[in-house]
Amino acid sequence: MCWQCDNPGATWHDYLAHLRELLQRHCWIVQGVQRERHRAPYAYTVGLTAHGRPELVVTGLPYNRAVDLLNGVAEHVLHADAPRAGEVVPLRDGPVTEIVQVAEPAVHLSVAAAINGPGFTALQLVYADDRGHWPWDVGFRGGRGGQPVLGARNVIRSTA
Repeated sequence: MCWQCDNPGATWHDYLAHLRELLQRHCWIVQGVQRERHRAPYAYTVGLTAHGRPELVVTGLPYNRAVDLLNGVAEHVLHADAPRAGEVVPLRDGPVTEIVQVAEPAVHLSVAAAINGPGFTALQLVYADDRGHWPWDVGFRGGRGGQPVLGARNVIRSTA
């Protein structure tokens, strides 16, 4: 069950206060958004902005897989440079991902916006399907709702 379901009398402000308490103990948290009709589920970090890093988001994955992916990348991002938009990153024990700058983070990452304020950045981890197709490729196999991409692709071209 979710915190809001377990605390039906609580307000949005109560929920944010709960999250702020968690953020005092942990560097970041992962917020999930459930599938709704044809909209794919998604999850994102909250708290990386306070450490001078972009928040991270992934769409179309079940919550547990999304949490594992986001936690692994967040751990790395806290100790290294954040990946750049357009960069293709093969993740150990995970999918090959391409980084996309989220066009309007505050629109999609409402809890992060409530905690960080509206002026934060976010990167989406866009992953290839089991056949190596991306969401922008013909033949991409995503689940119900697919894998919405929340920004424009920034293809890094080789100068060699």
